[in-house]
Amino acid sequence: MQTYFCHVVSAVCRFMDSTECTTEGGQPGAVDDPLMGAMDLCRLRRFLCYGSEGPTYNTKEPSLGIESVLTLIQLLENGKGCDVVEEIRRFGQDGRAVRSNPALFALAVCSQHSDPKTKQAAFRALKDLCHLPSQLFAFIQFKKELKDGMKCGMWGRGLRKAVADWYNSQDPIVLAQAVTKCKHRAGWSHQDLLRLSHMKPANEAIALINKYITKGWKEVQVAYADKENSEDVVKVLTYLEAVEKTKHSNDEMEVIHLIEEHRLEREQILTNHLKSKEVWRAFLKDMPLAALLRHLGKMTADKVFAPGSADVAAVCERIQNDTALKKSKLHPFSILLATENYKRGHGNRSKLKWEPDAHIIQALDFAFFQCFKNVEATGKRFVVSVDVSASLSSTALGSSVSAATAAAVMSMVITQTEKDAQVLVFSEGNVSPIHLSAEMSVMQVTAELVKIPDGSTDCALPILWASESERPVDVFLIFTNNETWFGKANPAEALKMYRQKMGINSKLVVCGLTTTGLSVADPDDRGMLDICGFDSRAVDIIHNFVLDLI
Repeated sequence: MQTYFCHVVSAVCRFMDSTECTTEGGQPGAVDDPLMGAMDLCRLRRFLCYGSEGPTYNTKEPSLGIESVLTLIQLLENGKGCDVVEEIRRFGQDGRAVRSNPALFALAVCSQHSDPKTKQAAFRALKDLCHLPSQLFAFIQFKKELKDGMKCGMWGRGLRKAVADWYNSQDPIVLAQAVTKCKHRAGWSHQDLLRLSHMKPANEAIALINKYITKGWKEVQVAYADKENSEDVVKVLTYLEAVEKTKHSNDEMEVIHLIEEHRLEREQILTNHLKSKEVWRAFLKDMPLAALLRHLGKMTADKVFAPGSADVAAVCERIQNDTALKKSKLHPFSILLATENYKRGHGNRSKLKWEPDAHIIQALDFAFFQCFKNVEATGKRFVVSVDVSASLSSTALGSSVSAATAAAVMSMVITQTEKDAQVLVFSEGNVSPIHLSAEMSVMQVTAELVKIPDGSTDCALPILWASESERPVDVFLIFTNNETWFGKANPAEALKMYRQKMGINSKLVVCGLTTTGLSVADPDDRGMLDICGFDSRAVDIIHNFVLDLI
C-alpha cells in the first residue's frame, strides 16, 4: 500500500508544481485555513460537493478514481489526515454536497491510508456520513476498488468495527425500515456485511433484525414465538411481519391496510401491487411532496387521478399547500422540471404514457411561484447575463427544459430574491439591460431574453459592461449555450481586471447549458466556476459557491 501511495504522491507533486497556492481572486497570499492551503481546501471542497477537484461541474455523473483526489492524497501525505476527515464529516452533515458518492469515496481513501489516526477518524465518521444502507454499500464498494489498486487488505478490525457500529447505532425500527427498503446495492447485501463484520448485536431488537437478515422470517418466527419479548422487540416483530405479509398477500385490501397502519413504502411492496389504484392512494397519504411530484405521471397513467375526481382536487390542494411547500424546501427550478416532465405526457425511458390533467398543471404553476419563498437570499450583488448570440431552444443537458427556459427561471429567481440584481442580454458588441417584474410568467421572461439580434458569442461582455459603468458586482452569472468565443478579452482575464479596478473579489459562474465541456474558469482561482448543462444540483452548487461554501 505504501508503494502505491508513493506512486500517487509523485503524480501529486507533478500536478502541484504547476499550480500556486492562491487566495480568492487568484492572488498569492495568506490562506483562510491554518491547516490547509486555500486552494487545497477549495479543491477538496469542490470534490466533496460535486466529484471533481477542478472548477467544472458536469451534470453527467463522474467516474471516481484515485486520480480524482490528487489534492486529498497530498494532504494525507502532509499529515493533515484527521483534518481532512473532519472536513468530509462536516461537509456531509451541513448538506453542502449535491452528490453523496464523492464524500464516501474520499472517506474510503482516508480509511485506506497508512496513518492509524487518519484511519480511525475515517471509520468513526462512517455513521455520520452513511445515513442509508445504499451509502454504506457504496462506501464498502469503494473500499474494495481501492484495495484492488493498492494491493492491501480490506476487512481489518477497523472496518469490521465501523460496520458493526453502523448497525448497532441505529434505532431498531429505523433499521428494520432501512433493511427492508434497500436489501442490496453495488454488489453488496446486508447479509454480506453482517457476515464479514462479525457483528455482535448491541441489544435484543438489533439481534432480531440480524437474525431476520441472515436466517429469514421463518427462523425469526420460530425463535421468538414462545418468548416473552421486550417492547422494542415486539415493535420490530410487528413491523417485519407486516412487510412479510405484503410479500405473500393477494388481498388488495389487506395490503392497503398494512401500508396505512405501518407506513410501508413503495420499495417494500411487490410490483404487481403497484398496478393498483387503491394501493397508490394509500401511499399518497404519507408520501413526501418531492416523491409525489416524481410519481404524478405514473399515478395519472394508472387512473389514480381521473379527470374531475376528488383525488385530483386533493392532490392539487396538497401541491399548492404553503406549509407543505415550505417543508419540502423545493427550489422553483425543481418544480419547473416536475411540471415539464408531467406536461410531456410520457416517461423519459419507459413506455409509460398519460394524459396530463389541466388542474394538476395549474397547481404546479402555482407551486412554482410559491417556492420562491424557499430560496435563501445571499445578500450579494448580481449581474445575470444571457447570451442570445445563438439559439437557446435546445434542451439544457441534465434537464427536460430548454436552455432559454433554464436561463429565464434563474433570472426570475435571482431578481426576486436578491436586493441588488441586474439582468442583461448580450451578443457580439451588444449588451442590453432588461427589467423583469414579479408578475411575469416564465414564457414572458423567456420572450424578453431573446429580443436583441443574434451575433457572435463574447462572454466577457457583461464584465466589460460592469467595468465601464463602474457597477459594483459580487457575482457575474452568465448563461450561454455551448459557445465561449473570446472577443476583446478572455472572461477570466476580464474578471481579474475588473477586480483590480473595482477592488471587489467578484466571482464568475459560466453555465454552458448545452455543452459537456467548458474551460472558462481559471483552475487556480477560487472565484471562478464552470457549469456544463443545468439541473437542480447546479442550483445548489451556485448557491454554495456564491456563499464561499465551496
